[in-house]
Amino acid sequence: MEKSILGIHHITAITDDPQRNIDFYVGILGLRFVKKTINFDAPDTYHLYYGDDLGHPGTILTFFSWPGSPKGRRGVGQATAISFAVPEPSLSYWQEQLSTHHIPFEGPTSRFDEHVLSFSDPDGLALELVASPSNEQGSVWIQGPVPVEYAIHGFHSVTLSVAKPEGTEALLTQVLGFHQLAQADKRTRYALSTSGMGTIVDVLHTPGARGGIESVGTVHHVAWRTADDERQLEWRRRLLDLGTSVTPVQDRMYFHSIYFREPSGILFEIATDQPGFPVDEAVEELGTHLKLPPWLESQRSTLERTLPSIHLPEQQLK
Repeated sequence: MEKSILGIHHITAITDDPQRNIDFYVGILGLRFVKKTINFDAPDTYHLYYGDDLGHPGTILTFFSWPGSPKGRRGVGQATAISFAVPEPSLSYWQEQLSTHHIPFEGPTSRFDEHVLSFSDPDGLALELVASPSNEQGSVWIQGPVPVEYAIHGFHSVTLSVAKPEGTEALLTQVLGFHQLAQADKRTRYALSTSGMGTIVDVLHTPGARGGIESVGTVHHVAWRTADDERQLEWRRRLLDLGTSVTPVQDRMYFHSIYFREPSGILFEIATDQPGFPVDEAVEELGTHLKLPPWLESQRSTLERTLPSIHLPEQQLK
């Protein structure tokens, strides 16, 4: 079987207002809106997907829309920051872009020889832009508002906040295939030997911090990549052999998923790279239609009346 997972497949967070979410991630950060669908487990709410030109694994940020839900709280037992990779010379552009849109930010600060710009989305979700020479890979969305030379290339890393790091670190290194790369203060960096976007995890040791509360403005889960269904089943068998409670395989249309909680309580997923987002929508039309799984098509008219109206910024409609 695979010696390690391949990196971050996607990260899913929670938003309140779906239109404000689209305006921010497409109109300001310049990501492509690659899929408009519903939460398969709560079909009266949206599931929104953003990424690069095709929504390649390693670039996909998704949101469950929970309108009217209370603000969550970042804390122990959560993924507490999502870091995007940007080209090294781009941070001055991003400082100006955020300032223009009245978005407060901190930095750039130095972390493990990289420069980091920190800010939050409209729901309070913690985001970072990380600039380094290795961030030139990836397929950026060239039709967005951000010039190609400054555009987000995908995920750099995710930060996990834990009270007792030993269990989380053992899972990362002994099961998922990460190795320790660096350590500074309470932050330990782990990396995969594979190339691609999203191959870094930072574990933040915060023993005295409060536990997180999952709701608007927090991360719901982190999904790791595996190549195909066969390898996913191998991962499931391995986790079960270790005594981990793992769900059966779930059909998410654009990938297949299994879910489990790591020792600090953070929800992890292992998702397949295939079949991808163009499976039910032409590449040039990604994100422009409400897509439903076959088992919910009979409810389309009801769902379309129930879901709030949303639209894409002009940048993606060109």
